[in-house]
Amino acid sequence: MSTNPFCEELTALLPRLRRFARGLTHDAADADDLCQQTVERALRSRQQWQEGTRLDAWVYRIMRNQWIDEMRSRTRRSQTFSHEDEGVNVGMAGDRDAENRVELGNVDRALARLPEEQREAVVLVLVEGFSYKEAAEIIGVPQGTLTSRLGRGREALMRELGETA
Repeated sequence: MSTNPFCEELTALLPRLRRFARGLTHDAADADDLCQQTVERALRSRQQWQEGTRLDAWVYRIMRNQWIDEMRSRTRRSQTFSHEDEGVNVGMAGDRDAENRVELGNVDRALARLPEEQREAVVLVLVEGFSYKEAAEIIGVPQGTLTSRLGRGREALMRELGETA
């Protein structure tokens, strides 16, 4: 099986996609499912991606739209999410410092308490490292709106972590 640049770049994005999926879903299993669905959709739609543009931004937009569709579907089916504490430490190496796991759990829970639009902004800019402009394009809002959401989200995280630290 020969590889091509599109598939190689998509494969290289997997760790970042899993991190973003976890930020959206708050659940490791849901994040894995979302990541798989996103990759499948990207592969099926690869002809729509324009070479010379950022593949990561294109795939992040696919993931975000996939998650929005899933949330709508869950709402229609009246399903609920798993408790936020489920799976917090899944995939963590056993030899990691327990204090770091606790702090990571605190950050994850604080992030989970943010409103959806603030959480998206925080994850895209602060965790994934997208520029404000790129993150605004992924979410589909003006850059000023993203900046406001990011500022409010950052302040809320600081308050939350100040209370738990």
